Amino acid sequence: MIPNSSAALLFLMLFLAACTGKKPEYKSYDDYPAYPDANLWVQYTPEATTFTLWSPPADAVKINFYNEGNGGEQFDSQSMEQVEKGLWDKTIHKDLSGVYYTYQVMINGQWLDETPGIYATAVGVNGKRAMVIDMTQTNPDGWNKDASPEINTPNDAIIYELHVRDITIHPNSGSSFPGKFLGLVEEDTKGPQGVSTAIDHMKELGITHVHLLPSFDHYAIDETRLDEPQFNWGYDPQNYNVPEGSYSTDPYHAETRIKEFKQMVKAFHDNGIGVILDVVYNHTGRTDNSNFNLEVPGYYYRHNADGSFSNASACGNETASERAMMRKFMIESIIFWAKEYHLDGFRFDLMGIHDIETMNEIAAALKAYNSNAFIYGEGWTAGGSPLPVNKQALKKNTWRMPQITAFSDDIRDGLKGSVFDDQSTGFVSGAPNMEASVKFGVVGSIQHGQIDYQAVNYSDSAWTIDPWQAVSYVSCHDNHTLFDKLNTSVDNASPEEIIAMDKLANAVVLTSQGIPFLHAGVEMLRTKGGEHNSYNLPDSVNQINWQWKVDHHDVFEYYQSLIALRKSHPAFCMPSGNMVRENLWFLETEPGMVGYTINGEPMGDAWTEMLVCYNANRKAKQIEVEGSWTIAVLGDQFDESGIKTVSNNIEIPAISMMVAFR
Repeated sequence: MIPNSSAALLFLMLFLAACTGKKPEYKSYDDYPAYPDANLWVQYTPEATTFTLWSPPADAVKINFYNEGNGGEQFDSQSMEQVEKGLWDKTIHKDLSGVYYTYQVMINGQWLDETPGIYATAVGVNGKRAMVIDMTQTNPDGWNKDASPEINTPNDAIIYELHVRDITIHPNSGSSFPGKFLGLVEEDTKGPQGVSTAIDHMKELGITHVHLLPSFDHYAIDETRLDEPQFNWGYDPQNYNVPEGSYSTDPYHAETRIKEFKQMVKAFHDNGIGVILDVVYNHTGRTDNSNFNLEVPGYYYRHNADGSFSNASACGNETASERAMMRKFMIESIIFWAKEYHLDGFRFDLMGIHDIETMNEIAAALKAYNSNAFIYGEGWTAGGSPLPVNKQALKKNTWRMPQITAFSDDIRDGLKGSVFDDQSTGFVSGAPNMEASVKFGVVGSIQHGQIDYQAVNYSDSAWTIDPWQAVSYVSCHDNHTLFDKLNTSVDNASPEEIIAMDKLANAVVLTSQGIPFLHAGVEMLRTKGGEHNSYNLPDSVNQINWQWKVDHHDVFEYYQSLIALRKSHPAFCMPSGNMVRENLWFLETEPGMVGYTINGEPMGDAWTEMLVCYNANRKAKQIEVEGSWTIAVLGDQFDESGIKTVSNNIEIPAISMMVAFR
C-alpha cells in the first residue's frame, strides 16, 4: 500500500510523467530536500529586497510586480534562480517599499495561479497580492518600550474571549470605530445610561488578557464590500502572517491594518491587558488553490490512502505539522507574531490535529522569547486523522506537553451540560452525579487522591501535570452562550434561578486552579437568541448589546467581584500539581454540593485558610465546620473584610457560592 503521506504526490507525479514523458524526481514528500534554517521571509532594505521560496517540484518560479494591491497590470516579472535543490531566490537591487508582488510556480510545464506566498507579511485588499514593506515604519509611538504584562504562572491570567466586531458594532456601543481594531481600545466610550464599553468595560471588569478570535487575514469577508453587512468568526485562513483587513479602517493600503493592529496591542498593554491571538494552523480556508498548494502542491497537507485530502478539521483538509517545512512555518509564524506584534499568547484551534513534537517546539521557542507568553488549545480533532493518536496533541496527551494548556470539556459540560445535547444539564442546573467532574475541574485536571476518576464525565484519569495546563471554562464562541444553554436545558426554573445558575457556573471557574476563561458578554447574560453556530450569522445575532449591561448590572457586578476575589488571593492560582495536592482538601458534602479547604500560607495569601463551597441545590443547605470562620462571600454578597463570623454550621443559599476564611 502507498504510504498516506505520499499517495497524492506519487499519483500526481506518475500521471504527469505519463502525460509529459518527464521522469518524476521525487517518490514521496519525504524525499523533498528540507531547509529548516532557510530564511523564507522577504528581506527588505532600501537598497535591495531578497525573495526566497521553497518549492522542490517547481520547474521555474517567477515574481510578478504591481503598483496596486488589486487591479492594474503587472509592470514587471522576474525569474527566480534555483540556488539549492528546491530553493529559489531573487534579489532586486532597488527600493521596492510599497510595491506589490506575487509568486508564480511552474510545475510540469504548467504555471499555477499567482500567490502572495505563505510568508507574506503585508497584503492588499482581499489578500491576493503581497507588498514589500519596511515594518519599522508601521510601529506606533513608544513601540520599542511596549511590554507584555507579567504573570507568575499562566493561571494568574483571566482570559476574556471576544470577536473584534462584536464588541463595538452595535450602535449603542458609542464607538467611533465600530467593528475595528481601534474600536476595541477607544477610551471613554459610553453605552446606554452612560455605562462604559470597549476597553473601559474590560478594565472595569478586571480581566487580565483578551483572546481575539481569528484576526489574521481570512477568506470569508470581502474587503471591497465593507459597506455591506458581513460577519464571520474567521476560521478560514488565507494569509497567516497578516492582520485581517476588514477590522482596519483601510484594507486597500497594506500598511494600515498592520499599524492599527499594533496600536490596539499597545493600548491594551498600556492598560495592563495582554493580547492572545486565536490561530488556525490545522487547516486552510481553501484546499486545491490554497497558498500552500500554489507553492508546493500537496506537501503541507495529510492525505488518505487513496490520495485524497484527509479532513480531521471537518473543513476540507488538515495540515501536516510533522513535516519539516510545515513545522518550520508554524514555529516561525508564531514567533513572528510574538516579536512583530508583541502578542502575549496563542490559542490553537483544533490543536489535536497537530503533532506533539511540533507543539512542544513551538512552546519552547515562544517561552525562550517571552517567558510571560503562553499557549493553549483545543485538545481534540473534528474527525479522524492519519496521524497516529499517540502523536496527536490531544487533551489526554497534555501531560506530554509540559508548557502547553488544553481546554477542559470536563468542567465545561460538568457544570452546565453537554454542548451536543440541548436538554443536557450539569451541576449548576441540577444534574445528579456531577460532583466528581466539578472537583476534577477545581484541581485543574491533575491527579488528586480525593477524586473518583471513574465518576468524572469524560476523563478516567488525570491529564495534566500542573493545574494551569487546564483551561477552566463553561462557555465560549462555540455552541450556546451560557445564558441560552441554561434557558434551553432547564425546566421549571424561575428567571432568578437561571441567573443564579449562570453566576454559580463562573464562580466555580474563577475559583478553580486552572486558567479561567470567560466568553465576552457572559457577565451581562449575553444571548445569541438560542443559536448554536453563529459563525456566519449577522450582527443582530452576534453583537454585544450594551443595554444588557444596564439591565443586568447586578450580574456584571457579581462577575467583577469574582474576578477581584481571584486576583486578591494567590491560593486560587497554585503553580504546581504537588502544591494543590498538599494544600487543597475536599469536604464530605451531600449531593448537589462541592466544598473544599485551601491552605493559603504556601502562596503567601492573606487568608491562611480558606473554605469554599458551591451549593447547586434549589434550596439553602447547611454544612458543618470546625471552629469559627469569617464569611467573605455568601450568595451575592462580597466583603473581603468579612460579612459575619460563624461557628459549627454555615448556611449556604440556594444555587450559590460561599467563601470563608480564617
